Amino acid sequence: MQSVELEVRNPSGLHARPASIFVKTAAGFRSRVQIENLSRGTAPGDAKSILTMLAAGVKQGHTVRITADGEDEVGAIEALADLVRSGIGEPID
Repeated sequence: MQSVELEVRNPSGLHARPASIFVKTAAGFRSRVQIENLSRGTAPGDAKSILTMLAAGVKQGHTVRITADGEDEVGAIEALADLVRSGIGEPID
């Protein structure tokens, strides 16, 4: 099992378009991928589900934990961490 904690820096957080990009990226891996909003104290949820992503209520400045467990867990964590660090297609401060 691999995990990483990151601050979400893009203005929209993980809502609408950024969330769909995140979900699409997570779905490309066979590993079980979960996300939890540490800033709000949400329980871990399926990062391959758009409903879970939106329910987590991740906003700019929130810290999230992404966890992957499975045969391609390292690649999943690297790809998703890079995505969040890059701003998920949005300019970051």
